Amino acid sequence: MTSSEEKLLKEIATMKHDFSETINRLEKDLRRQEKIIHRSDQRQKKEYDELQQKYKEISALSEEIEATQREVVFTMGAIGESRSKETGFHVKRVAEYTYLLAKYYGLSEKECEMLKQASPMHDIGKIAIPDAILNKPARFNPEERAIMDTHAQLGFDMLKVSQRPLLKMAATVAYEHHEKYDGTGYPRGLKGDNIHIFGRITALADVFDALGSPRVYKPAWSDDRIFELLHEQSGKQFDPKLIDLFFEHLDEFLEIRTQLCDSRASNSE
Repeated sequence: MTSSEEKLLKEIATMKHDFSETINRLEKDLRRQEKIIHRSDQRQKKEYDELQQKYKEISALSEEIEATQREVVFTMGAIGESRSKETGFHVKRVAEYTYLLAKYYGLSEKECEMLKQASPMHDIGKIAIPDAILNKPARFNPEERAIMDTHAQLGFDMLKVSQRPLLKMAATVAYEHHEKYDGTGYPRGLKGDNIHIFGRITALADVFDALGSPRVYKPAWSDDRIFELLHEQSGKQFDPKLIDLFFEHLDEFLEIRTQLCDSRASNSE
């Protein structure tokens, strides 16, 4: 073997040794990276699991807050009605009627459900009306009527400061459920579609139920008399589309009235 061949073999051996060491270093680096990645994955999984748990806790708390808010809204509405000698079943019926009208009008399920929850607050302003006026068993004189009519503005003022969507909707309902489609209502004399759909729906639901229920100032009306007035007031007091929807689905409204009749409230007391 010549010296040049020996030199070449040594160089090859050195290269082989260097290559082997490089491979070993790379393998060690890869194993180290795998361990780092594994630890990182474990840490990230733990953080993810902790975030998921916190999200569940927040969601549960949010649901509890919303449920409490719904209960408070309904209770406040029932208090407003009870001061005028009306049963809590009135606000329950109005809630169900508004849900049906909203659904058939084409509102989203979320809007329908929120209106059902907000509509019991339509007369919350009555808590600020004196009992002598609220429970007068006769027609109001002009001064008393003016005071009673302030309950829509009073209800709005009570609720308007809230930023919660449900209470903001309740404020709109309280404010606009005595507006009339032809612009002759109160407190602002709004007309047609300028009255929020929540107000238009609640107006019909409230009047339908109030007419069919006894009050300190009147007996309950017959269905024929109620239906005649609703037809007559289509396009005047009420949105004509809502009147049409009401009569198209009349059986469902009457079923609600039967299921939530005031005799059940009396029996439960």
